[in-house]
Amino acid sequence: MELVCPAGTPASLRAAVDAGAHTVYCGFADDTNARNFPGLNFSRPELADGVAYAHRRGAKVLVAINTFPRAGDEDIWHRAVADAETAGADAVILADLGLIAHAAERHPDLRRHVSVQAAVANADIVNFYAETFGVKRVVFPRVLSVEEIAAINREIDIESEVFIFGGLCVMTEGRCSMSSYITGLSPNMNGVCSPASHVTYTEEDNTLAARLGGYTIHRSAKHEAAPYPTLCKGCFKVGPRTGYVFEDPASLDASELLPALARAGVSALKIEGRQRSRAYVTQVVRNFRNAVEALADGRPMPVGMLAGLTEGQTTTSGAYKKIWR
Repeated sequence: MELVCPAGTPASLRAAVDAGAHTVYCGFADDTNARNFPGLNFSRPELADGVAYAHRRGAKVLVAINTFPRAGDEDIWHRAVADAETAGADAVILADLGLIAHAAERHPDLRRHVSVQAAVANADIVNFYAETFGVKRVVFPRVLSVEEIAAINREIDIESEVFIFGGLCVMTEGRCSMSSYITGLSPNMNGVCSPASHVTYTEEDNTLAARLGGYTIHRSAKHEAAPYPTLCKGCFKVGPRTGYVFEDPASLDASELLPALARAGVSALKIEGRQRSRAYVTQVVRNFRNAVEALADGRPMPVGMLAGLTEGQTTTSGAYKKIWR
């Protein structure tokens, strides 16, 4: 199975390729990218250089243009697709139906993948994208079990890609709407989830209070690891109970499910982490490259590879086993 690895910066791209990534995904430093944070992402010349670096070493580069165009600003997204093709990208990852149609019409030779943000979760819609727009791969949302993925793959003729490690972000069911409501910036349109400009920390009564847009979303005791400051991982009081209402502060780790995902017909395995360091990318990619090679060779896979790199040193197999909340 193809290993699709994150690159938030040109340095991370080189680190991922050197560590054994089959494919790297990245984005432009603008609103077309769902990881549009200061200090991350690629200029046009940086992308061209990164593509050349990857291709010289036998790796591919995918460009995530995975936010939804704002009415009147479509040219920003259209230019991103054109510039990705000019830079030599192997494919673009798109979420918006209109943008997929534009890419199919204006850039027919550029390979098109459907982003996880399109929330494509049944065979009918996968086949629609494939037949209507020539899409070659779908990235499934993180709400499907292995059995559900296998059932969909039996009814489609294109490649499927699933997340196996990193943040457990669902990007649907109100979570992005909550972040947009609190901060005024939509992750799906501006590419910003919990923007740093809206996050504050203060010490109160021997706890560290995390606020997003002025709303308290978590309190951490001393020596307790603080979760990523998103509403979906906020700790709230609901009636008599105080706890994580939507999502526990844990990282997705589906490494033990690689054999099952292979049997389910999955083509590509995606690692989340474009906001992570080069050291993180190197270690995660190297470990998963060893795992997929062991699986392909019929050797025992390494276990417990990356527990130290997870959020709060806690992992979950998420919806793959339907234990995600």
